[in-house]
Amino acid sequence: MARRIVRLLARIGFTARIAIADSAGAAWALARFGRAEDGVAICPTGTQEAALAALPIAALRAEPAAIELLRRLGIERIGQLVAMPRAPLARRFGAALVTRLDQALAVRDEPLAPVIPVEAIAVVQRFAEPIATAEAIEHWLAMLIPRLVTALAEAGRGARVVELVADRIDGVPQRLRIGLARPSRDGAHLLRLIVRRIEEIAPGFGIDALALHVRRADPLGAQPFAERLEERTTDLAPLVDALANRIGDHRLWRSRPVESDVPERAVATVAPLDPPAQDMTKRKVDDVRQLDRSPELHPWHHRWPRPVRLLRRPEQLDHVIAELPDQPPRRFSWRGEMHRVVRADGPERVQGEWWRRAAERHGVRDYFQVEDEAGQRFWLFRRGDGERGETGDLAWFMHGAFG
Repeated sequence: MARRIVRLLARIGFTARIAIADSAGAAWALARFGRAEDGVAICPTGTQEAALAALPIAALRAEPAAIELLRRLGIERIGQLVAMPRAPLARRFGAALVTRLDQALAVRDEPLAPVIPVEAIAVVQRFAEPIATAEAIEHWLAMLIPRLVTALAEAGRGARVVELVADRIDGVPQRLRIGLARPSRDGAHLLRLIVRRIEEIAPGFGIDALALHVRRADPLGAQPFAERLEERTTDLAPLVDALANRIGDHRLWRSRPVESDVPERAVATVAPLDPPAQDMTKRKVDDVRQLDRSPELHPWHHRWPRPVRLLRRPEQLDHVIAELPDQPPRRFSWRGEMHRVVRADGPERVQGEWWRRAAERHGVRDYFQVEDEAGQRFWLFRRGDGERGETGDLAWFMHGAFG
C-alpha cells in the first residue's frame, strides 16, 4: 500500500519529503519526489527515528516561529529534537511541535484528506458532415440541452454560466456564453437563451462539432412544481436572464438603500435578484443605542423625496441669482440654457460625514426642489450655509431632475 501511494505522489510531482503509513501501520515510506533519479526508500517498522534523524527540523512542517527559535538554540536536525524531553518541549514551543514530531514518528495518526476536483459537466455532439445553417445549429442544440439537463440533475447542480463552443473545420472555434441569475436546470429556458444569440456564431466553411460546457454551477436540489395555475408564483429569473444576455449583465441592476445622509452615498447597485442585505452588526452590551426602542426608519425618508436618477457627478450652475442665507435661486443657467424658477421648496440641509474625512467636518449642503416656467423640476444644492465661509464657497450645483 505504501509503495502505491508513493508512486502516485511521485507521478503527480511533489517536491517534498513525506512519511506515509500503510493500513496496518507496519511500514513507512520516506520518499523524495520531483526527480526520477531520487528513487524511493522504504523504512521498516521501528526505524523511523533513525531515518528522520538527519533531516532538518523544517521537514516537520512546524510553525516558522518555532523553527527559528530552535535554530537559535542550536537545534538543526530532527534527531536532536527527538532526544529532548517532551514536557519542556511542549511548554516552550507549544503542543503543535510535539504533535508534528509524533506524527513523523508514527506515534500519532495524520489522516490525509485528498482534494477531489469537481468533474466538469459538458456534452458534445460531433457530425459526420459539417453544418453551416442556423436551423441545423438550433436542431442539434435541442438535442444537446436535454443531455445537459440530465447531467446537471445527476450532479445535483444548477447551471449559472453555460458556454456553447462550435468547432469549425478551419480550427477557429466560435464561443457563445450565457449567464443565469439563479441556478437552473430548465431546458426550455436554456434553449431560448442560446437560440436568441445564434446569429453571433460565424459558421465559416462549416461546423463539425457542438459542445455545451457548464462553466459555473451551484448546488440545486429537487424542484417543486405547482399542479394548479393559482399555486404558481411569479418568477422574474427568466426575464432577468433574457434581458441580461441581450444588453449585458452590467447594465441590469436594482438600487439598494444605504444608511447615509449624503445623497450619492445613500444608494448602491446590486444584482436584480440578490436578496436584501441584512444588518448583521451586533451591538455591545453597553451601547447606548440599545436604549432606543423606536422602530428603525427607512434610509430613504418619505418626507424628503429624491429624484429617481441622480447625475453621475453634480454639475455646477452659472448665473445664479439667490438671496442668502435660505432662499432658493430665482434663476440659473445649466448646460447653456437659462431657467427661471416659479416654485421652490427647501432648504434641506445635509451635513458632511465628518467620520469619513476631516474635510467634511464643516461641509454643508442646502438642497432645494425647484420648478421652472416650463414645468421642469430640478434638485439642486448650494455648497455652504450662506453665513460661515468654512462651510462652503456658495457655489450652486445640479444634482438630479424629477420626472
